[in-house]
Amino acid sequence: MEILKEVNGNSPRETIRDKQRIVVKIGSSSLQHAQTGDLDYTRLEKLVRELCDIRNQGKDVILVTSGAIAAGKKAVGIREITEEDQVRQMAVKQACAAVGQARLMMTYQKIFAEYNQVAAQILMTKNTIVDDLNRFNAHNTFTQLLQMGVIPIVNENDTVATYEIEIGDNDTLSAIVAALVEADLLILLSDIDGLYTDDPRRNPEAAFIPQVDELTEELLAMGKESTGSNVGTGGMNTKLQAARIATSSGVDMVIANSVDIGILHRILSGGEEGTLFVAHRDEAFDLPQFVSQLHRQ
Repeated sequence: MEILKEVNGNSPRETIRDKQRIVVKIGSSSLQHAQTGDLDYTRLEKLVRELCDIRNQGKDVILVTSGAIAAGKKAVGIREITEEDQVRQMAVKQACAAVGQARLMMTYQKIFAEYNQVAAQILMTKNTIVDDLNRFNAHNTFTQLLQMGVIPIVNENDTVATYEIEIGDNDTLSAIVAALVEADLLILLSDIDGLYTDDPRRNPEAAFIPQVDELTEELLAMGKESTGSNVGTGGMNTKLQAARIATSSGVDMVIANSVDIGILHRILSGGEEGTLFVAHRDEAFDLPQFVSQLHRQ
């Protein structure tokens, strides 16, 4: 894999140290105990501590978090949504999201408060980006919160989202947020070390790719439908879609394993962690148009 030339004498990894606006996404499988489905409070506490430390360095930080539906299902005693009728399925899913989002935010608020950090909730759908006025207002809200030193916590508004207006996964949502707020870096914390030439769970010969300088059609074809987890909704295909959005919007992106939340400060210190996707701003990339076409592609 060809390595990008150094920028101003620094490698692409070293330039990460100077990033000032960071979006961090964490998935459902990284927030729960696999055995029970209950929230992993130790990991949550470490995540919040890392985010607060990033904020204390004078950087802007935004968290995109999954877990609302899973938390709601656990709270009301549902393991799987088994209704055959699609309308009923959607109603149960949205009800679980309503319960779970409140529980998730309550937990985050309590932990953030221990570090004297103010957090805010922002819930989004496709319409937040596609509609010009909604997008303008969302951008202004993010900007004002960051100026106030607040850490926005973002999730999809699953309580109202239907197929027509849903983004569908938080890998894509986090890249949309990164593009909207003109972030410098997007970090996807997942259950895999980064991008491989094949699924390493099935193919022991799969080779790790530490850096992607250009998203080719060959790389995009590497996307897989499964992460190996039955909790999350995003596989490698959604992460590569996120990379397409982020890099086209001028945002570097890193996919890294959330097994050790401390990987965040190692990434931001320029460490060789995860897979780095180097930004190549595409002036022709139209974010609202791209989002409007989700699920139609």
